Amino acid sequence: MKKNSFGLIALLPFAVFLVFYLGLSIYANDFYSVPMPIAFIVASATAFLIDFKTKLNDKVEVYAKGMGDSNIMIMCLVFILAGAFASVAKEMGAVDAAVRIAQYFIPANMMLCGVFLVSCFISLSIGTSCGTIGVITPIAIGLALKINIPVELMLGAVVGGAMFGDNMSMISDTTIAATRTQSVAMRDKFITNLRIAVPAAIAAVVLYLFLGSSADVSAADIVAKITWEDAFLVAPYVFVLIFALVGVNVMSVLFLGIVMTTVIGLCYKKFEFFAALQSMGAGSLGMSETLIVALLAGGLLGLIRYYGGISYLLATVNKFIKGIRGCEFGVSLVVSAVNLITANNTVAIVIAGPVARELSEKYGCNPKRIAAILDVASCIVQGLIPYGAQILIAVGVATNPETFNLEVSALALIKTMYYQLLMIVALIAFIVISGKKKV
Repeated sequence: MKKNSFGLIALLPFAVFLVFYLGLSIYANDFYSVPMPIAFIVASATAFLIDFKTKLNDKVEVYAKGMGDSNIMIMCLVFILAGAFASVAKEMGAVDAAVRIAQYFIPANMMLCGVFLVSCFISLSIGTSCGTIGVITPIAIGLALKINIPVELMLGAVVGGAMFGDNMSMISDTTIAATRTQSVAMRDKFITNLRIAVPAAIAAVVLYLFLGSSADVSAADIVAKITWEDAFLVAPYVFVLIFALVGVNVMSVLFLGIVMTTVIGLCYKKFEFFAALQSMGAGSLGMSETLIVALLAGGLLGLIRYYGGISYLLATVNKFIKGIRGCEFGVSLVVSAVNLITANNTVAIVIAGPVARELSEKYGCNPKRIAAILDVASCIVQGLIPYGAQILIAVGVATNPETFNLEVSALALIKTMYYQLLMIVALIAFIVISGKKKV
């Protein structure tokens, strides 16, 4: 099939999605009023109507290949396993035990800040934001409900901390992609990246300390002691984190967590074997909306790429770049725009990286700075898009009827992503203040 280039028109489906989903939600003053799968169906229908020359069967094939992209399929597998793990762990009582232990050691008014820092540390250690969110989210929600902190605020802390590690970790896919495309050492990119991420993280810690002070301490029962049973019930979470820290694949980690949770639950007679299987199945099925969104997004993005939407973005931004600061702002805009379309920060860096390198050489930019900017900008966008894997996992666990069955929308969660917003300020300051200095 020969690709057709439609320029700006190729991006029309994405604009339709934003107007339909975000616009109608704002108009209705209700962020739960528009189901995200319907918004993607409307946008996808728009995409099919753009090209009348290509046969419908051919466009369907492009769409299907986008749905079946390996990144999308891996994401869906993570969703399924995360749903099963969260459900069976809650059924066993692991969430309640984790909440009791956290209450015992951490004051209620510092819980929000503590969750953010734990999420930062875990993601930094294992290099994956999705794995971190999948493991921490059930505990964080349980804590939020216990001390009367808005669930969206707690989830914002989880996702923000996870994106800190995704951006900074030496073993993160984004770090590897950014350094390889710019031919710089990971250490150099890490040191440069510190000047952006650390100020934002410190500001976030202070903000979360302030916001967490509003926690209803009286609502949290004082835990006089914790038992060995509590320790065993949270063991799956601990071992999942340990396996992840030593570099085990996130899907293997979640599978092992499911097996371990089942064994411990059976030993403590928290459920029967077939009840555990039912809980796993229900948890996986409870992520169905999340899976549908991921598949529809993959298909839509496949068509936009086929129509030349990404190529148009890259060429357009290149026209407006002047000077070193302009180049750095241009690189951040290019990778951000590509990330909006692909909904995958690693893929966005791989696509935009070669263009960023050409611009860097043309305008004499420091490649270490460009690598850091690529990573930071992509992680900012990835943590703010309602159809990104990170927010989908957090919302999926919260709304899953078999786990918490809460009313949490992606847009409501985005409003609490304070670390991401602070990262935008930090990135702009980094470029403006030191845009002409060598690192």
